[in-house]
Amino acid sequence: MAFGQALYDRRIALGLSAAELARRAAMTEDEIECIEEGGTAPSVALLRHLAAALDADVRLTAGHGIGSLWFEGRAA
Repeated sequence: MAFGQALYDRRIALGLSAAELARRAAMTEDEIECIEEGGTAPSVALLRHLAAALDADVRLTAGHGIGSLWFEGRAA
C-alpha cells in the first residue's frame, strides 16, 4: 500500500492527473490507478520507471508502513 500512496502523493504534489502521469510513463491510466489503489507490487524496474516519469528519486526505509517508500523530487 505504501507504493500506491507514494505514487499518488507525488502525482498530486506535481498537479498531474492520472492520465498525464500515464502519458509520461508510457502506461495506461488504468495501470496508474491500479498501482495507486494498491493492486500492484512494486518491482525495482517499475519504481525506477515511475520515478523518471515523476522527475524524482525513490526513497526506501525499513518497514512496511506508509512512510517506508516515497518519491522525492530532484533538486533543480
